[in-house]
Amino acid sequence: MGKVKIKKQSTIIDMTAMSDVTVLLLTFFMLTSTFLQKEPVQVITPPSVSEEKVPDEKLVQVLIAPNGKVYMNLTGAKDSTQLSTETFRTEVLSQAYNTYRETHPSAPKLTAQAAKEFSKLNTFGVPMKELTKWIALPLEKRDAFLKDEGGIPIQLSVKDGPRNEFQTWLAAIKSVMQEHGLGRDLIGGRGVAIKAEQSSPYSLVQVVMDNLQTEKLNKFTLMTSLKVEEE
Repeated sequence: MGKVKIKKQSTIIDMTAMSDVTVLLLTFFMLTSTFLQKEPVQVITPPSVSEEKVPDEKLVQVLIAPNGKVYMNLTGAKDSTQLSTETFRTEVLSQAYNTYRETHPSAPKLTAQAAKEFSKLNTFGVPMKELTKWIALPLEKRDAFLKDEGGIPIQLSVKDGPRNEFQTWLAAIKSVMQEHGLGRDLIGGRGVAIKAEQSSPYSLVQVVMDNLQTEKLNKFTLMTSLKVEEE
């Protein structure tokens, strides 16, 4: 009796559909993810038992480096009908720099291209006289410049004296947010956050707080790392 031959079937599995799904998922996550922005200096925040979260929009973050240099980061609203991050940064830059040029008329004018570049930057903080030079630097050199030559000029405020550059930025931020109906967020205390090194002396933080209060920003958040509350 003859043997029955079983027809061989292909063992190849068509992975085309799976590859398409993988690429689609990868594209989705790349477009919707928020990447961690690099800061010019590494700051280890002090521990705290408070669980109140710092908002991730409509926020002015003041970064105090261990060496005392001060930087800033501006984040607008997520709602497209309100103040976007890029618009926020552009308008603040325009007001702050124009105020600086009133007392320094020889300073170069701010070009539209420079303003556009600034609107895409995360953390900034250089003296006004170096601002246009810093913006014009290649991307890979900006961080090194911030770390070595950066830092917004700041000192203990004088009640009736001229604004220092840190206060000039604060005044511009306050003005822009009020123009867009967001002044309550800023003055209410959830619009300003201070991030300082855990080993930094209190005197450094005090200078920043003193300048905030001079601009009538009396409420703000201190960024900390969450720890378990001890019994």
